Amino acid sequence: MARTTFDELLDAGSHFGHLKRKWNPNMAPYIFMERNGIHIIDLYKTIAKIDEAAAAMKQITKSGKKVLFVATKKQAKEIVAEKVSSVGMPYVTERWPGGMLTNVATIRKAVRKMSSIDKMITSNSFTVLSKRERLQVTRERAKLEKNLGSIADLSRLPAAIFVVDIVKEHIAIAEARKLNIPTFAIVDTNSDPQLVDFPIPANDDASKSIALILSKMVEAIEEGLTERKMDRDKRAEDEQEDYESRERRYDVDEDDDDLPAGNERLRSKPVAGEDSGDEGRSRKPGTRRPIGRKTGGPRK
Repeated sequence: MARTTFDELLDAGSHFGHLKRKWNPNMAPYIFMERNGIHIIDLYKTIAKIDEAAAAMKQITKSGKKVLFVATKKQAKEIVAEKVSSVGMPYVTERWPGGMLTNVATIRKAVRKMSSIDKMITSNSFTVLSKRERLQVTRERAKLEKNLGSIADLSRLPAAIFVVDIVKEHIAIAEARKLNIPTFAIVDTNSDPQLVDFPIPANDDASKSIALILSKMVEAIEEGLTERKMDRDKRAEDEQEDYESRERRYDVDEDDDDLPAGNERLRSKPVAGEDSGDEGRSRKPGTRRPIGRKTGGPRK
């Protein structure tokens, strides 16, 4: 993954913060200076935080887990929907449904309702309904698709969430903190970075700044997914090689069993008495040695 440069962040306007009277004192370590009543963010610390967040997100996606992206503000909706959908991650760009993380059962019930409506539309029962009923079902389906369409495939809690503005998405941050879900976020000078596990100090109002940071996160996710695929393919190749080697050993053993009887590989039991004189002399079938007699001596 290419590292973010200072000039890229500067051109995107990531260094502009809020007015001084709106600042959060916890953002003091990330503020470089004040100019014309506006705080300027230290972009070198922004670069370090972007690299840290990207490395953590890469490890999460490499393990096969999902990251939920949350951005309901006007500047970030289309950017998140375009970039995040390319890597198959869930996202929320409309109103945050309260209890989406802490009350998963209710959200999953709404998703199941949406799928049941889809089945009904494709069946003959939809044509039996009146025009008004069909219109109501279609409107309900569109509403569910708008709010829950992007998280329909999210069958379990996400491994992490990425938030663009933690002041606007404070409910999502609160739910994630309650469930101990790691949080990534773009924090501006009016935000509290201590509420987030991986804060990225930058301008969260400029669309260029949001797009630049999201592109770096998406690149990290792509690398994690690629490495996961390579590891899975390598394991499959190793298992195939082990299977073929076992097959070759089995073939060799079967060939040994088919060798002629005079071959040295065949094992046969030694005949008793071949080199032991009279002790191993064969007797007629059915005869028994008398009990208490010594062989070879005169009978008394």
